[in-house]
Amino acid sequence: MDFITTVKGSLLENFYPAGWDFKKIDECCSHAPEEIMERQDFWNPDFQPVCCENVSEFDMLMGHEIANEIRRAREDGKKLAMILPVGPMGMYRWAVYFLNEWDVDCSHVYGFNMDEWSDGEGNTLDPTNTASFTYAMNDAFYGRLNKTVPVEQRNFATKDNLPTYAKKIADLKAEGAKLVTVFGIGRMCHIAFWEPQFAGEFDTVEEWKSQTHRIGAMLHPLTIEQNAITSFKSRTTLVPCRANTIGPGLFLQSDKIIGGCDGALSRGMQWQGMSLWMTLRYGPDKWVTSSFMPTLPGKLFFLKELAGPLVAECN
Repeated sequence: MDFITTVKGSLLENFYPAGWDFKKIDECCSHAPEEIMERQDFWNPDFQPVCCENVSEFDMLMGHEIANEIRRAREDGKKLAMILPVGPMGMYRWAVYFLNEWDVDCSHVYGFNMDEWSDGEGNTLDPTNTASFTYAMNDAFYGRLNKTVPVEQRNFATKDNLPTYAKKIADLKAEGAKLVTVFGIGRMCHIAFWEPQFAGEFDTVEEWKSQTHRIGAMLHPLTIEQNAITSFKSRTTLVPCRANTIGPGLFLQSDKIIGGCDGALSRGMQWQGMSLWMTLRYGPDKWVTSSFMPTLPGKLFFLKELAGPLVAECN
């Protein structure tokens, strides 16, 4: 008896993305933990997974990586465009610590929040709402820097501003700016809120890759439940079912990526192990958004326990 057999005729039959190959997913997840660092043919030569022993190490190393990119751009006299997530979040505390300790002026940084909760028309939460990503970024990052990013260079994913991201980033890159994307990986292997089911709308990978953003994107149910667990203290009724989000047409332009997987809970429970292994082993596929990230130069920080072994346990 296996998952593929039991899913037929069940409530899950039309629940998962149509393009997911469950045999392939199971194979991705069947490896021993020590095999997770083995390089794959589709990885960029400058892509590197970084194993972290615990959350403290994860937050510090990822925060240092972000701060170092900002410092290097300042020292090189160049502008820096950064696509930024709200999740993971612990690295911002360390990024702020290093930047303040080094006395780095961040006026050369242009921040682009990758997504924001919305309704179907793209209307977003009030920025004073503690659930909004605008509030989270100002509170955790921008508002804590001694020499912070100018307000006019902080971009948030509202329905009016998100469509301007592509031109703003293109203009910055034309001026010699580097584009760095910081990201987490969703339970459904999304990057930002670019969900796997969107792949069914596009005939080719090239068309899928060209999408720069989506207003009022419909979220997968497991994305909603992931956020209920990680951000809303299990209260599903507080989680919006839609969001404004960037698409692969932006994050696949990255000159460097800084990724993070810290989805461990307690008593041996976790939610991100399968997503991590799929990202590293599935191979580029429009139905698995995060599978393209190893094709880009940069680092993916992850908690050691997420490598598994991914086997059944009663906790």
